[in-house]
Amino acid sequence: MLERSKPRLSVFLMVFVVASFAVVVVQADEWPMYRGPDHTGISKETGWFDASAGVSIIWEQKIGNGFGSIAIGGGKAYAMGNDSGKETIYCFEAKTGKKIWSFSHEAKLFVPKEPKLHVGGPGSTPTLDGENVYAVSKYGVVRCFSADKGDVKWTTPIKSKNPQWGFAGSPLVVGDLLILNAGSAGTAFNKKTGKLVWSSGPGYGGYATPIPIERDGKPHVLLFVRQSVIIVNAADGKKVWEFPWKTKYDINASDPIIAGENLFVSSALGTGCCLVPLGKPDPKPIWKNKNLKSKLSGGVLYKGCIYAFDEKKLTCLDLKTGQAKWTESSLGMGVLIMSDGKLIVVSEKGKLVIAKAAPDGYKELASDEILKSGKRCWATPAISDGLIYVRNAIGELVCVKVGK
Repeated sequence: MLERSKPRLSVFLMVFVVASFAVVVVQADEWPMYRGPDHTGISKETGWFDASAGVSIIWEQKIGNGFGSIAIGGGKAYAMGNDSGKETIYCFEAKTGKKIWSFSHEAKLFVPKEPKLHVGGPGSTPTLDGENVYAVSKYGVVRCFSADKGDVKWTTPIKSKNPQWGFAGSPLVVGDLLILNAGSAGTAFNKKTGKLVWSSGPGYGGYATPIPIERDGKPHVLLFVRQSVIIVNAADGKKVWEFPWKTKYDINASDPIIAGENLFVSSALGTGCCLVPLGKPDPKPIWKNKNLKSKLSGGVLYKGCIYAFDEKKLTCLDLKTGQAKWTESSLGMGVLIMSDGKLIVVSEKGKLVIAKAAPDGYKELASDEILKSGKRCWATPAISDGLIYVRNAIGELVCVKVGK
C-alpha cells in the first residue's frame, strides 16, 4: 500500500484519506514550503476572496533575480534572489513586508547558455520545519537557518552534478531527513546536522521537488528525475519503483500529482501527459496524450479535473479520460495554485487572475496587473492568511489581497 506521508510540521489540523493515500494538512493559514503544506498546490483557506473589494497591493520588496517561490509560516515570509553577485535569503514580516533578517553569500549570477530564457538566480523555495528554515542555492549548497533570527546552523554542499539550469527542486523534510532531488535518484542529509545520510551518486538530478509518500507503512519519497518518475525508501534511498518518462533536454520540472491509486505526469517540449497506476510493477499508462504539456510548476487536481498550463494555454483536463474540458489562451504561459474552489493564476507578464475551478468553462472572477514590468512570472504563487504572494524573475515581490 502507498500513501502520502505525514510532513513533520509543528501544527497539524486534520487527516483525510483519498483512496489509500493519507494526506496530512497543517493549519490553513500557513504555506511553509513549495506548493503548500500538503504538496498539492491547494490551500484549505476560505473566505479570503471578495470581488467587490478589488485587488489591493499590501506591500512590495526587491529580492533579486530568481524563480523560487515564497514560504510563509509563523508570521514570516521567506524568499530568495541574486543581486550583484550575491545570493540572498530574506525573511520578511508576512503582513507588512518589513525585513526581519537576511543572509547573503557570494554567488556569481548563474546564467545558462540561453540567457533570454533564464535571467539566473536561485530556482528553489525555502522550506520551513519548526524552528528551522532550509534553503538550496542555485549551485547546490544547502543551509539550515534559525527561522526567527537567520543564524546559520549548518552548511553543506551537494556532491552531485549541477543540472543545466541549476538546482531548482526545493528541500523536503521527512522525519529527521532533508531530502533533495540531487544525484540520479535523490540525496538525503540529517536535518539537524547537515551530515550526509545517503546519496544516489554524483549524477545529474532533476528539477522537480520531492514528494513524501508512504509504502507499506514506511516513509518513501517520489522523485521526478531526469528520465523517469521513481519512488525511493526515505531511510536508505533504495529505489522501489520506476516509471520511465523521457523529455527533450531531460527537463522534467512539473511536479507529478498523486490521484488516489494513480499518478498524473506531465512535461513540456512536446512530451505531453499520462495517467499511470502508482507503485505497481511494470506500470503501463491508463491513457497518454499531448493535451497537457506542463512546463513550469505543475497544476492542481480538483473534483476529477487537472487545472494547469498546457505551455501557453490554461487547461482543464478530465483526469479519467485525459480529454480537455476547456482551454483559455488569453493569459499566455503562467502558474497557478488553488484555494476555496478558486484558481489563483499568475500570467507570465504579471497579471493576477482569480478564476472559478469548474469543468464547464473558464470564468474569470477578478483580475489585475500586479507586476507591470513584463518580466517572467514563472514562480508559483503562495497564499497565507488571506494574502497572496507573487514574484517575477527580476525579483519584484508583491503581497496582495483580493478582499476587504
